Order: sequence, then C-alpha cells, then structure tokens
Amino acid sequence: MLLSMQKLSAIKRGRPVGSRTFDPASAHAFGEAVREYRLLIGLSQEELGNRALVERSHMGKIERGEHLPNLVLILRLAQAMDMKPGVLVDRTVELLETPASSV
Repeated sequence: MLLSMQKLSAIKRGRPVGSRTFDPASAHAFGEAVREYRLLIGLSQEELGNRALVERSHMGKIERGEHLPNLVLILRLAQAMDMKPGVLVDRTVELLETPASSV
C-alpha cells in the first residue's frame, strides 16, 4: 500500500511538459466561421458580444484567430446567433479541410 501511495504522489498534475492547447489553424478557422455567420445574420461584433456576454475586443480576438474559445464560450456564441454549436464546429472543420489557396 505504501508503494501505491508513493506512485500517486509522484504523479504531476496539469498539462504534460511540451503540450499546448492553442492550435493556430483551428483558432483561425473557428474565427472565420464565427465571422461568416455573424455577418450573415447582420450582427456587429459588439452586438454578438453583448448577446454572448463577451467583450467586443475579445470577439475581435476570436474572429482573428488569436483566441480559441472553450466549450462554454462556443455554446454561448452559438446560442447568441440562434444556431446549434455543431454548425460552427462543422464550418470550422470545412475551413480546416479547404486548401489555403482557395479560401
């Protein structure tokens, strides 16, 4: 039992060394998807931010691909645009699969 307790205490919490959670390509594609749908429904960044409880400056970072939102924020953005979150995610995947020269 003492050996198993020593093993547990040796486990390091948090992200492994060298891991990263930010993926620039995914962030850019998601931001582009948000911008497309926001413009399609005729909202400004500020209006979308207000609906989703996000600062306008943060909306700009999301749309420019400087910030990759977590699940909670994706859900709030989708709700603010009256759509299912899967629509944003599906469009993000489409943009990631599209060669850069044709975007």
